[in-house]
Amino acid sequence: MSGEARMTRSRGRKKAAASDGGVDGATDSIATNNGRHASNNLHQSSGSSCDVSDLVLWRSPWQVVKYSTLETGLYLADWASWLLAHKLTLIFSIVLIGLIAVAHNYPGPHQAHFQSIEKLLLWCGWWVGLGILSSVGLGTGLHTFLLYLGPHIAAVTMAAYECQSTDFPEPPYPDDILCPDTRTGVTIWTILSKVRLEAFCWGAGTAIGELPPYFMARAARLSGSEPGEEEKEFLELQEKFKNPESMTTVERWKYRVQWAVQKVGFMGILLCASIPNPLFDLAGITCGHFLVPFWTFFGATLIGKAIIKMHIQKLFVIFAFNEGLIEHAISLIHKIPGVGMKLEAPIRALLAQQKDKLHKNKGGGGADTGAPSGNILSAIFEKFVLVMVVYFVVSIVHSLAQSYKK
Repeated sequence: MSGEARMTRSRGRKKAAASDGGVDGATDSIATNNGRHASNNLHQSSGSSCDVSDLVLWRSPWQVVKYSTLETGLYLADWASWLLAHKLTLIFSIVLIGLIAVAHNYPGPHQAHFQSIEKLLLWCGWWVGLGILSSVGLGTGLHTFLLYLGPHIAAVTMAAYECQSTDFPEPPYPDDILCPDTRTGVTIWTILSKVRLEAFCWGAGTAIGELPPYFMARAARLSGSEPGEEEKEFLELQEKFKNPESMTTVERWKYRVQWAVQKVGFMGILLCASIPNPLFDLAGITCGHFLVPFWTFFGATLIGKAIIKMHIQKLFVIFAFNEGLIEHAISLIHKIPGVGMKLEAPIRALLAQQKDKLHKNKGGGGADTGAPSGNILSAIFEKFVLVMVVYFVVSIVHSLAQSYKK
């Protein structure tokens, strides 16, 4: 790419960033990114005949690493330009970070309160980040509900029924769960209350992760630049709507999502966000394309995902992991021909081991955690999580490289 092209793009970025603030400024910045990729297209179409779909690590490793690194650098440069254009935001961020650093390191009576606030913010930030990872990436997100939040709710549920209380000692909760000395009784509502904060933060993270499709479609519509793959798919679907009889089942469901969002507005977005919906990316693209106001889209998405949908998912996990259903599930596993009896023993041993850990002495070390069955199941889960994380990272690298190539 020529230096002149980079300078032209940089001037365009600064002009877009300086024009508006808030949501419109972010939209203009993304529109500038689209213009940047259009410039990349003109420059690279004559120099390379390689298909974008061939840019994967097992076919072109060096090109993928190179292009993904360059794309990351360009995104960082875009954000740096945006910060420089919004000097008040930059100064406020620097002052805030400085004050936090001083409060964190300066000794005094405030340290106890500061550490509790810091622990709470880190705990919330962890779940918000996992929520973003779960929904960002237009379908290639890391499914962190199955890997993290779901198991956490299940562990709290089983511990609550075993301990007959949710007043777990802090510390070690939430890092580890121990039964308290007193039993206060357990209901579904007490378990819901115990996991409400992390579930809400995770749901809020998933709502934030739905913003990229909205901003990209909005920026493409405002700038008139060439649409990306997702926007092209949306436009192709618009053409198919003219002949509904030729649409597939998936396309009909996409049509229903678009109709709900476009015609019903806030309540349509809320409905789509309140149920498990793999097609919700289309809702974001539709809202961006038809210039739905940001707070209408994000407000409905936040309420739907962080409040309504999360309560549905929490109730499902809590009902699924009560003692009666777990015992029934193990009895069904026992009936599996050939492997049922072999699977039942390690599962029962793992459950017994987890119950023993709940009753261990807080000051006297833990129960024996070296049971072979527990180690085997834990190792399998760890490998599964590792494979999912590697897949997510590789998909992000591929996406960055292909975006730069376009």
